[in-house]
Amino acid sequence: MRVMVFVKATADSEAAVQATPEMFEAMGRYNEQLINAGIVLAGDGLKPSSQGKRVVFSGANRSVYDGPFAETKELVAGYWLWQVRDMDEAVEWVKRCPNPMFTDSEIEIRPVYEMADFADIMTPESKTLHEDNAHRVG
Repeated sequence: MRVMVFVKATADSEAAVQATPEMFEAMGRYNEQLINAGIVLAGDGLKPSSQGKRVVFSGANRSVYDGPFAETKELVAGYWLWQVRDMDEAVEWVKRCPNPMFTDSEIEIRPVYEMADFADIMTPESKTLHEDNAHRVG
């Protein structure tokens, strides 16, 4: 199963406070373990929301808003995409993670939808379209 692992933002990450060299090295070693275990598909840190934008959809209308965004606890500071056996394995890996922040922090794990989850609504045409798109992305 694939899971998206979100490192939640804090006031420090939103203020672009840099990690210490020790924190940076510890996270590098943790990432090395994930890579050696063969579970990492992607991952990166994200710049503060002050450098981002939001696009809000309302029917056919689109509104664009500049960051920063309120409610730091709802923001993401980084992510991994993992391939794991099950949610228990993902939890065990997250529990090994060094604290990515200077203060208390949270990491959220969410399963990724697979095409099989849409079997009830998939037409032959949409199946072909989505499979072709998946092959093109790689």
